[in-house]
Amino acid sequence: MSDLTGRIHSIQSLGTVDGPGVRFVAFLQGCPLCCGCCHNPDTWDVCGGSESTPTQLVQKALRYKEYFGSEGGITLSGGEPLLQAEFACEVFALCRKEGLHTCLDTSGCLLNDTVKALLAETDRVLLDIKYTDDALYRSHVGCSLQKPLEFLAYLQQQNIPTTLRQVIIPTLNDTERNVTELKRIAAQHPCVDKIELLPFRKICQVKYDEIGIPFAFEHLPEPTAQQMTTLNQLLNQ
Repeated sequence: MSDLTGRIHSIQSLGTVDGPGVRFVAFLQGCPLCCGCCHNPDTWDVCGGSESTPTQLVQKALRYKEYFGSEGGITLSGGEPLLQAEFACEVFALCRKEGLHTCLDTSGCLLNDTVKALLAETDRVLLDIKYTDDALYRSHVGCSLQKPLEFLAYLQQQNIPTTLRQVIIPTLNDTERNVTELKRIAAQHPCVDKIELLPFRKICQVKYDEIGIPFAFEHLPEPTAQQMTTLNQLLNQ
């Protein structure tokens, strides 16, 4: 196995929201999308971040292995880790040799042979289904809804445990119709064993200001706690 180089934006040594249990989370650099709600615009540049080999990254993760327990492990997020699928594949292959649970946090925007090789080393996928409407996808993400749905179909084919995630953005997807459709999509794919609704937040505004680019969703409100409660109740009916 070669030690090719990947680009890492940042690392969270003991994360609790990016997959099951306590996790070592590496945010990879680069993303081909243009999501209006993106919290990490500083990950977009494929040439940003710092270099690491798979071995170096896994050795860092292993320092925290005693904290992972029976459910935790390593998560690759981004940016979009599928842009560095070969690097991610080697990371996960090394993790499996060390007995580390592997989790991939992705938009599902790419599916090719290299990505399929990565998924063969992946224990769980966190898949963002950003909207259930294709027009919204094309306007606010930069690809079609068909891309993540094709990705999800492949996850189902390979029987890879999957968590669907969606950021709830008032005026765009904070509707009963959207959540009902998300539930329908999950029901059609038994590999999905969990759905998470996440509230849209604007704490990322400072990053856009520092980079000097506009935050597309600056004008939109954050969902209230009651809105999230109502949608989660609908989700769990």
